[in-house]
Amino acid sequence: MPASREILGYFFICKSLNQKSSEYRSPTSQRSWRSVAQIVYNKHIINIINRLLTSQIGYLGYIKKCVCLQFVIKSNIMELDTLLSAFEKCVQIQYNGNLNFKDTLGNEWTFYYHLGQIVWATGGIHPRRRWLRNIALICPELDINQLLLREEEILIDYWDYLLLENLYHKQEINQTQFNDFVVKTVGEHLFDLSQQVNVSSLSWEVKQDKILKTILSSTSTNMFLEEMKNSWKNWSNAGLSGVSPNLSPVLTQPEKLKQQVNTIVYKNFKRLINGQNTLWDLAAKMQINIVSVTKSLRPLINQGMAEFIEVPDIQLSTTKGSKNSPSKSGKYNNCPMIACIDDSLQVVKILENIVTSHEMNFVGIQDPLQALPVLIENKPDLIFLDLIMPVVNGYQICEQLRRISVFNTIPIVILTSSDGAFDRVRAKIFGATDFINKPIEKDRVFAILNKYLYTGSMNKYCQNFALSYSEVDF
Repeated sequence: MPASREILGYFFICKSLNQKSSEYRSPTSQRSWRSVAQIVYNKHIINIINRLLTSQIGYLGYIKKCVCLQFVIKSNIMELDTLLSAFEKCVQIQYNGNLNFKDTLGNEWTFYYHLGQIVWATGGIHPRRRWLRNIALICPELDINQLLLREEEILIDYWDYLLLENLYHKQEINQTQFNDFVVKTVGEHLFDLSQQVNVSSLSWEVKQDKILKTILSSTSTNMFLEEMKNSWKNWSNAGLSGVSPNLSPVLTQPEKLKQQVNTIVYKNFKRLINGQNTLWDLAAKMQINIVSVTKSLRPLINQGMAEFIEVPDIQLSTTKGSKNSPSKSGKYNNCPMIACIDDSLQVVKILENIVTSHEMNFVGIQDPLQALPVLIENKPDLIFLDLIMPVVNGYQICEQLRRISVFNTIPIVILTSSDGAFDRVRAKIFGATDFINKPIEKDRVFAILNKYLYTGSMNKYCQNFALSYSEVDF
């Protein structure tokens, strides 16, 4: 019997460039369908979603009309096949955006799609524990205590991806490590979801408020899903369907165990089975398949010498870095000054590493209210400007800069997470020169710098700058 579900579809129409879509919400703008079986299991739903996401009306807007689309499917019971269908629909329509799942306890899993392929996943039960575990497993040469992370950065939904991307651009991790990290992270999220459908009710929704573009990972969504099915099958066949890998084993009768095993084995058990490591953690530390690790603990559990307990997520080492002081680096004479205005420390650091690696000067500004005086003082030759920031947005800063004669012709490149024509046209109206999509791609930055800095009037700059990157048209 198909589970009872509810599909809600609603549209928010923005009739003015200067008004937010939320201002036009009304009780009558939401339409509810109760006969879910006629829609969810109907092949025409794919065509419906496809038209809405890709048509001129439904794809987050043209100049005078912006339509924001959100589909929500809520269920009391979600079977694995239904879960898989949610992912497969996104593949079929080459979806760009987020696929979000939420259980009744408030846990959320977010999958980021680009052109129908999963490029990242975040959230879940222990997001910080997972990140540190995979760093230690895949990038053991890194000193995680030296990683710079400001407290405010953790509040960003995809903080883990930004941090990983920053490590790659700084060449602290290589391409293989980046790919392995993505595959491991997405795989763990999918496994957790495959178990959640059996123990909790889930709701899922698609949103286009954040689009991440993959820079390296080549694993297809279908491969991820196939691995998800195989992993869950192996877990279930081992009789572990009721055991969450997010649980931590702890010894309850250590003295009894000590009498049954030799001293070395006992010390290893006591060191690892201490209520501090989840099953995921143990598998990573021992570099053994998680099914084998969990099965090996079953005799201890059955004999009452150990039990599984829930453990909290761990904390990352963070700093209370202030946004009030702009960061400045590079002392290269006769080389251009590049400025970046973005409230994200990770974005600023990524651009700083790219720019200074080619002997250019850089100034990073995280507080948009300080942008004008800092820019006037440093007189940059090109400005990277985030579009969405608190207090003052990129549109306003761009407009203010164009009113100042010294910045009238300076290239202003907008940093945006949106592919929508609406944002681009509006930014162009306010004086933007070009755009770069987030996450930041090194080759794209090189192309922008080459396009706007290496001109006849600026040949004095950076004679060693690589010119092998083709220009990117706006």
